[in-house]
Amino acid sequence: MQLSLQTCPCQISPASQSVSSALLYKECCQPYHDSLCHEDFDQADGIYADSAERLMRTRYSAFVLIKPEYIVKTTLPVQQNLLDINAIESWAKETDWAGLEIVEHTPKLGKRHAQVEFKAYFNIKDNTTSLEEKVRQAHHELSAFVKVTNKASNDMRWYFLDPTVAMTISQKQPCICGSGEKFKRCCGVYLG
Repeated sequence: MQLSLQTCPCQISPASQSVSSALLYKECCQPYHDSLCHEDFDQADGIYADSAERLMRTRYSAFVLIKPEYIVKTTLPVQQNLLDINAIESWAKETDWAGLEIVEHTPKLGKRHAQVEFKAYFNIKDNTTSLEEKVRQAHHELSAFVKVTNKASNDMRWYFLDPTVAMTISQKQPCICGSGEKFKRCCGVYLG
């Protein structure tokens, strides 16, 4: 990704012509990354995303800046040990990121869920020409997020619900987010 060393990656959008108001990394995603990248982040009085969109933006920047620990720690806690941190890091390194477009943020779906529709742009080599030009592609996704009470600090935090994590849970079991509701009536709606 070509960007000023100071412009936050989540502020670069190929879909937008105006970049004049882009935030600097230190004023945008860096405080979130720095806060959660401590070993004792569950105990820390850190900075946490106040919305699913803010969390989505910090996660995108973490991919661009190759911060796989942040990606893991902002995924629903019960899913974190099931993630392959080496694969996340490898994918982040191998991708030529080109920008982020938030298509739509639905901040409230029920009591504790939200969705963010986004396009993460990246460049790939076009091998059909001898010049090996780069072609821009987009990963278009509708992501689900859940707000969970952190047991260690008793505060509410947003987490990403990863639909690619294979979990064995029945629809009638308690939800993986700890809400106390049945899975099928809570996160199962967004992971099913």
